[in-house]
Amino acid sequence: MRKLSSLAFIVTTAAILSACSTPVKVSEPAPVVERPVEKAVTPQADTRTVAPVETKSLDPLDDPKGVLAQRSVYFDFDSYVVRADGKSVVENHSAYLVKNKARSILVQGNTDERGGAEYNLALGQKRAEAVRKAMTTLGVPESQIEAVSLGKEKPKATGSNEEAWAQNRRADIVYK
Repeated sequence: MRKLSSLAFIVTTAAILSACSTPVKVSEPAPVVERPVEKAVTPQADTRTVAPVETKSLDPLDDPKGVLAQRSVYFDFDSYVVRADGKSVVENHSAYLVKNKARSILVQGNTDERGGAEYNLALGQKRAEAVRKAMTTLGVPESQIEAVSLGKEKPKATGSNEEAWAQNRRADIVYK
């Protein structure tokens, strides 16, 4: 009987406990709600019309800071030999003329005020011819170059001193 009473005790205790306890709710997972997939936001093309930038190629002759801005070749007193400091001027303009066959120049030979009119005209012509010859040696066709003498008639500087005379002993490259 002891077994039976033990069994009865367990059954009674279980019944009492089950009657007193509150039911335990097991939480259910949240319901699954289907939503449409959002498309990734992509940047839209700019619909504004943008005018293209016009770029004109600057003619090197028009560039005040370019190598072609220097257009005078200077000479020593009573000389028509192109000096070392004038060779780059001759080379730069020669290269431009070789590339630009439609362009032509006038080389104007000048002198300072000293000497007679005939002498200065002859010396100015020799200076202009010296520049022309240097340019043709560098490949510029003779048809693109004309050489003339202005003698002392077109001074760059006024005054009767070495500084003024040095500026007037020159050949100027003038584009037509």
